[in-house]
Parts: sequence; structure tokens; C-alpha cells
Amino acid sequence: MRTHRISRATAETSIELEFSIDGEGKATIDTGVGFFDHMLVLFSGHGLFDLTVHCDGDLEVDQHHTVEDVGIALGQAFHESIGAKEGINRYASVTIPMDEALSTVSLDISGRPCLVYNVEGLKHKVGSFDTELVEEFFQAFVNHAKITLHINVAYGKNTHHMIESIFKAFGRALDTASALNPRVKGVPSTKGLL
Repeated sequence: MRTHRISRATAETSIELEFSIDGEGKATIDTGVGFFDHMLVLFSGHGLFDLTVHCDGDLEVDQHHTVEDVGIALGQAFHESIGAKEGINRYASVTIPMDEALSTVSLDISGRPCLVYNVEGLKHKVGSFDTELVEEFFQAFVNHAKITLHINVAYGKNTHHMIESIFKAFGRALDTASALNPRVKGVPSTKGLL
């Protein structure tokens, strides 16, 4: 089973994370940041990943280290879980509406970290959550998962809806790209290496 467990401790956060690609969408999330927890539950549920996260972070400072470090740990867990990438689809592009908001996430499990983040019009906060941390999370994930990720929000008015559509699309796209395809023999690259 493609799964990995991460224990990561710094002066700013202490994280225990377990991730399974071939899961059922079960999530147990406790980061101390309620809106972020909600987004990770959506990612897990719509991507059919099993995800357990416990993070003790320096929330007395702000939410930045918690969100970024969870992105790092999740990226590392995904990278280890996907292994040699043999037999996977590799690519996916998914568009998800959330009421008036529409987001498209396209990705390539390429071995090359690259984030393109075209998201405009977010309010600065959703409740107490700093919305600039959405990009920080995805940058941290991409750097450590070693994938190419393009996030494009076409439109939207409600910041919660816009971010929710991103995380749902991200879950669905990552599930599709990481899925095993019996027609794919070996690594899905004409170079023979990802």
C-alpha cells in the first residue's frame, strides 16, 4: 500500500502525519487552525486519501509556520508514498465549482517542483485564517512533493467558496494523477525517468 508516516519537529512546530494514496477519504485533522483543518478534510475526502495530521504549532505567533510546515510534511509523505511512479497516470486537470466560484487545478507528478498560482480577489481573512497562507501551503507541498501544480481561479465572490473549490479540485486532480493505470507500463515518461 502506498502510504507514509512523517514525524517532523522544529522550534516552531511538531507534526505527526500519516498519508495513504489508496485510501477511502478518511481524515483526522488537528492543526489548531479550524479553517485549514476544514480544507484538509475536503482535500482528503474528495481525493479519497486517508490523512491523519496532528500539529502543535506556535499559533501565539501566527498561523504561518503551522500551515507551511504541514504543507512540507504532506509533500514529503506524498513523495515517499508515490515511490518510483511506475504505472501512474502522472497528469490530471480538474475543474470544480463551489457555488459561484470556479477553480481549475492541473498537475504533473513530474519530479520537478513548480507552482503557478493565479488566484485573485481573496479577502485577507476567512474568520481568523490568513488567506495568503493558501499559496504558502501549496508552495511548501510542491517543493517537497516534487510536482508541477497550476492553480487557476476563474472567478468567484465568496473567499471561503473560492478556497474550498481549490482544495476540492486539488484532491481530485492528485487522486487522478497518482492512480495506477494498468495500461501504463513502467514510468510514464518517454525519457524513462521522472
